[in-house]
Amino acid sequence: MNHYKSWAGLKKQLEDFLCDEYKGRISYFLTRYHKVHDSYGRAAICMDGKELVCFSWIEMYRQEADLHEMWSKNGEWDYENKELKEKWDTDCTYYEMDFLDATLTFLNLSIKEALESDNYIIKILAIMDRRLGKRTLKKIVDEKKYQEYPEWVRQFFELRLKGENNETTTTYGHKELR
Repeated sequence: MNHYKSWAGLKKQLEDFLCDEYKGRISYFLTRYHKVHDSYGRAAICMDGKELVCFSWIEMYRQEADLHEMWSKNGEWDYENKELKEKWDTDCTYYEMDFLDATLTFLNLSIKEALESDNYIIKILAIMDRRLGKRTLKKIVDEKKYQEYPEWVRQFFELRLKGENNETTTTYGHKELR
């Protein structure tokens, strides 16, 4: 994992990248409970104070349970296992350190690389980014690939497209970005 000086500084960087439609409405949250065994924590992405997605230390235990089950069956302990990754992606089985790692990685990627990432957290950060242009958004709408993503990811694509819809000429779902 890359290093960072403070969550406050990292949070400011992330929020500075937010598109105009959601600046001041979307916020990022991360805390670590240092006095608790193993410094558990949680992270969240919120809109207007409501959590849209949460990444909690509890999910770390779900990942470990899945890994243990796999290890019991075939002797493998593999965080990169395709089957487990698909399950975790679908169920949003990610904890705060997954979120933190994704944010640090995101800050070192171009928007194009972030949108093409296999990491859904990075995709979420990219779709909400102000550097994402209208032509790229139009391409996303036309390709409709985002509709295959798990609901917890798709909601961010739909939010961004809805925000852009205020500047479109037709109805949502069949819109044309100017």
